[in-house]
Amino acid sequence: MSDSSVSRRRLFGYAGAAGLGGVAGVVAGRASAANGEAPVAQDVVGRTHSPYGEQQAGIFTPKTMTGELVAFDLAPDTDRAALGRLLRAWTGDIVALMTGRPPAGDFAPDMAQAAVSLTVLVGFGPRVFELEGLAGRRPAGFQDIPPMAHDRLQDRWSGGDLLAWVSADDATSVAHAVRRLSTDAAPFASVRWRQRGFWRPLDQTGAPVTGRNLFGQVDGSANPTGDLLRETVLSTDDWLAGGTQLVVRRIEMNLDTWDEATRSRQEASVGRDLPEGAPLSGGVEHDDVDLAATVDGSPVIALDAHARVSHPSQNSGRRMLRRGLNYTAEEWTDAGLVETSGLIFSAFQANIADQFIPVQRSLDQLDALNEWTTAIGSAVFAIPPGFSEGGWIGEGLLA
Repeated sequence: MSDSSVSRRRLFGYAGAAGLGGVAGVVAGRASAANGEAPVAQDVVGRTHSPYGEQQAGIFTPKTMTGELVAFDLAPDTDRAALGRLLRAWTGDIVALMTGRPPAGDFAPDMAQAAVSLTVLVGFGPRVFELEGLAGRRPAGFQDIPPMAHDRLQDRWSGGDLLAWVSADDATSVAHAVRRLSTDAAPFASVRWRQRGFWRPLDQTGAPVTGRNLFGQVDGSANPTGDLLRETVLSTDDWLAGGTQLVVRRIEMNLDTWDEATRSRQEASVGRDLPEGAPLSGGVEHDDVDLAATVDGSPVIALDAHARVSHPSQNSGRRMLRRGLNYTAEEWTDAGLVETSGLIFSAFQANIADQFIPVQRSLDQLDALNEWTTAIGSAVFAIPPGFSEGGWIGEGLLA
């Protein structure tokens, strides 16, 4: 199914329903089309997304089963002009790959395939705006996340001058696209970190759902939709108008101690039930939580519940579009081979300083989920708007 068969309104309905929950990711279940039509699997998987548009694909497009985020550090001799050459090359790669054709010079041309829901999202890290001629074009509110009390950040998962976020229905398509982008980047930039993740956007019947994080929580139903989604996510600032700002946080989850908690405690820490993601105050998944609801004089939604602390009413109306991936990883330590698990949490907003940082400070102080979650990576990227045929990613900044 091509993008032309899905209305803009319907697309934004899916984006709002299929993103991630709060900073540790929490909440949501079945996706629903904004125009009232029943969603089907073909609306989520097996797509050939257009590389062209007002926004880059990978922000509002439906979530896929697998993805990889790759951050790059610019080489010392990569200046503004050289970065422009890289972005032109990447744009050619992305147009070819997303339409199922091998990019120029592809050593494995048979790997390119249409109808795998492939998207590639490109962003600029803070150091790009230190290049000559770009210092005055840093977007308003675009900054690194200040240290939080519960953070245990590791350099190997943090920072980066460029981002390429590749998503698709299958890991083979993702791996091929990442290899092509990394090969073309080699003269200009080197890989800083790679984070791979997965998601389950369909239920057992093949119908679209929001999916669950590794705590078993249905994760993402509180995302904005419709006009509110655009107001929340899209910048109006200079060259970034129509683009957005992205926060990537690698959230390690302590599954062992989470499994030891009672089910009622797990649900109370979130403010939603585990089977459906419905508010503990009543209703179904996509209903808003009732923060005023009480039982025997006590609030139904606990004062430190994630759904309360992250709620827009508790944060001067601040919102963001959350979208991310589960991960598991193995690494050798002094204790032997250790498996870690967590969430590659990502949040899109128009202004990081005004939206993400105040909400994250509240969560850092009060969120019950802090007992089981730790941020071990953090990065920020300005995501340029989309491009039309004959244009290229980042043209408004680098041309």
